Amino acid sequence: EADGECNGTHEIELCEIMPEGHEKADPSQFELLKVLGQGSFGKVFLVRKISGQDTGTLYAMKVLKKATLKVRDRVRTKMERDILADVNHPFVVKLHYAFQTEGKLYLILDFLRGGDLFTRLSKEIMFTEEDVKFYLAELALALDHLHSVGVIYRDLKPENILLDADGHISLTDFGLCKEALDDQKAYSFCGTVEYMAPEVVNRRGHNTAADWWSFGVLLFEMLTGALPFQGANRKETMTLILKAKLGMPAYLSPEAQSLLRALFKRNPANRLGAGPEGVEELKRHPFFSSIDWSKLYSKEIEPPFKPAVSKADDTFYFDQEFTTRTPKDSPGVPPSANAHQMFKGFSFVAPFLLDDQVDGVEIMQSHPAEKTTLSKRLSGVKPNSIHDEYDLSEEVGRGSYSVCRRCVHRVTRQEYAVKIIPKKTRDCQEEIEILYRYGHHSNIISLRDVYEDDAHVYLVMELMKGGELLDKILRQKFFSEREASAVLLTLTNAVQYLHQNGVVHRDLKPSNIMYADISGSPESLRICDFGFAKQLRAENGLLMTPCYTANFVAPEVLKKQGYDAACDIWSLG
Repeated sequence: EADGECNGTHEIELCEIMPEGHEKADPSQFELLKVLGQGSFGKVFLVRKISGQDTGTLYAMKVLKKATLKVRDRVRTKMERDILADVNHPFVVKLHYAFQTEGKLYLILDFLRGGDLFTRLSKEIMFTEEDVKFYLAELALALDHLHSVGVIYRDLKPENILLDADGHISLTDFGLCKEALDDQKAYSFCGTVEYMAPEVVNRRGHNTAADWWSFGVLLFEMLTGALPFQGANRKETMTLILKAKLGMPAYLSPEAQSLLRALFKRNPANRLGAGPEGVEELKRHPFFSSIDWSKLYSKEIEPPFKPAVSKADDTFYFDQEFTTRTPKDSPGVPPSANAHQMFKGFSFVAPFLLDDQVDGVEIMQSHPAEKTTLSKRLSGVKPNSIHDEYDLSEEVGRGSYSVCRRCVHRVTRQEYAVKIIPKKTRDCQEEIEILYRYGHHSNIISLRDVYEDDAHVYLVMELMKGGELLDKILRQKFFSEREASAVLLTLTNAVQYLHQNGVVHRDLKPSNIMYADISGSPESLRICDFGFAKQLRAENGLLMTPCYTANFVAPEVLKKQGYDAACDIWSLG
């Protein structure tokens, strides 16, 4: 095959890989949970390890019918196992195990709940060049690292780029030479040709420079929403890649246009990134002038967008540590019901926020429930019964539209709270998305699971064992200024985080501010109940990165958003 001829690469069979101190792995140690992806090469499964030190850990298992790894010849020859073990990089998916059986190769990789989000980003979010710069800079570091250990992609495409829960990229599928028996198969194997460099398309043999062409295609696609070379069919697309002159959209900055021209060089030797300095050339390009590369590498730069994925960590349900731990905290004792009644007459809601007043009773309008099921509209909503995984017990709170009950996970015996919302009263899609996206903040309640049946939606969240801020105020009768300022500083920081991300809470009051544990420390404060919260969106309904909002949102939209944000500030007061 032409691929074998490129730059002294040769193909090797894969040796077994396992983490240090772990025993050799084989297929019997992994329980298949579900199929995550499928292609002509094989399948990707979500699996759970059922023996060994990492029992209970969730992984993605890629099973390839026939695969070899390409490795550039090096003076210091590396053992095959070292090569993949060396692919240890903040922006590359970690490979934990590799083993093979007759004709099948097994790769056990990190399972990222964010999944193949990169492909969806361009469809769901409005990006600016600044935002695109962040992702492409992380990608450049990952690619350069793979090149340094002899891995060439050949068909880098959005499906290879996953996002972790914080929004950083994670490159996957590295080093798999998609080998096939004949040309026809080889093409179906590689899937899309749109991202391939001319030298890959005409099968003249290629080196790492091919990946910098693909990098250019991704850059163009993220900046414009379209592919640079796309014909009516595969053959036409290949012809365009080999011959067409690229029209550059006028709205792209001169720096972006210059970078694209430097990447789309049909002679690989002239392509940016292909010279003796490699990625350093690319890093020095004016397009990336605002990037601090060392901060980027150490993940100190905040990603433009946080994916809406569950906070539950991979091993959460099945980790031995959780299943054996005894809960130590007990719920805080609420003060008399009388005290709550006294506070009922006192409103923490800004007067200009109230949509309506009925006989002096404050009503906030809510969204009517949508007809389609939530699980069809949102990933991460489970259509199966909550009772399969949790035992529900006593009521711990009640709101205008919902009831909160304590619940216990059947396997781990961990305690949680479940908010039960009748579907006919309101659509809670916005609330779920906001909690998935921003519940990672230390002072915002975190959402563990979402279930739905015909009548209700169930939000499983951390149990607030320290009770409401209101209860603490009533128990203590008096807060010193020092205590009050510590509480307010914590809450203000959390509200600032929400506002920066275009979210307004619109219902901040002491009963929606709770303590996660009985310590009563400001760190354990959580803002709860996002039932009235709103996320700022563009006119087309897409979410926007903070950078996009600042540059392109109409003043009247920002004014309305500022109005709502002012309500939160009023409530803090």
